[in-house]
Amino acid sequence: MHELGAVVDRVRASVESVIEGKPEAVRIALTVMLAEGHLLLEDVPGVGKTMLAKALAKSVDCTVRRIQFTPDLLPSDVTGTNIFDQHQRDFEFRPGAIFAQIVVGDEINRASPKTQSALLESMEERQVTIDGTSYELPSPFMVIATQNPVEMEGTYPLPEAQRDRFMARISIGYPSPEAEFAMLDVHGGANPLDDLAPVAHAADILKLVELVRTVHIADPVRRYAVDLVGATRTSPELRLGASPRATLHLVRAARAAAALDGRDYVTPDDIQSLAVPVLAHRLMPTAETQLSRRTSEQIVLDLVARLPLPRPQGPAVRRG
Repeated sequence: MHELGAVVDRVRASVESVIEGKPEAVRIALTVMLAEGHLLLEDVPGVGKTMLAKALAKSVDCTVRRIQFTPDLLPSDVTGTNIFDQHQRDFEFRPGAIFAQIVVGDEINRASPKTQSALLESMEERQVTIDGTSYELPSPFMVIATQNPVEMEGTYPLPEAQRDRFMARISIGYPSPEAEFAMLDVHGGANPLDDLAPVAHAADILKLVELVRTVHIADPVRRYAVDLVGATRTSPELRLGASPRATLHLVRAARAAAALDGRDYVTPDDIQSLAVPVLAHRLMPTAETQLSRRTSEQIVLDLVARLPLPRPQGPAVRRG
């Protein structure tokens, strides 16, 4: 865990040098990366969604591609296509923008549903299939997508199947007055991303991912995660609960969170702290819930408060 801590501290410090006053957002982004997931950044314009995605990408020495999603973007622009080579008299595969280790998808809800669906296979199976031939994507592989939930004109909301592929969704929010004042010095004269240099290699991230997989999670904590996700499926306030994929993502993220805290075991607190970012974006409230202005985040928090914690049975389940 000491090796993980040293690398993560460097990456965290690098990202936080650009993103002022948002340590929790940076922590969730690192958690998702080490848990082999994908991250959805959803917030109003100008709060640093794309800046966070770019800062994380530049802090790790990986191949990075940015996709600006627009209504005229084609699926082949994302995945790639076969081009006929006149000299070879054969078709040649030209990889699309998805063939990178970190893919930054800007304003993903501006692309058509057909183009959005082009990401489904790559995000879940880490491969792209063109004309019956499958091409593996590089490893590590992470999609960081941004979207603006306020402006609805000319946008296409992500379908449930697409949202379910994202391990976590976070909103950065407005900075505190102190952080915004400090931002004027950091961002006022030049773009701080220009001076950002990689502080970790792709090989380092792969080692850390393997280390996170070894983090222990006791059966009572597993059961707690299953019960929490199951509670979303029986809630009268929801017409669609979280999927089994959500349970898997919750456990993976909890392992990464425990490792970031220097522990080799998961506690119920890890599950609770990640419940909202991992589960809320997958839920569909009923019409009555929406009329009462109850959000998915509030529903998840209520379920966490009501669900009894597992009984302590040794260090693997003790509260941190």
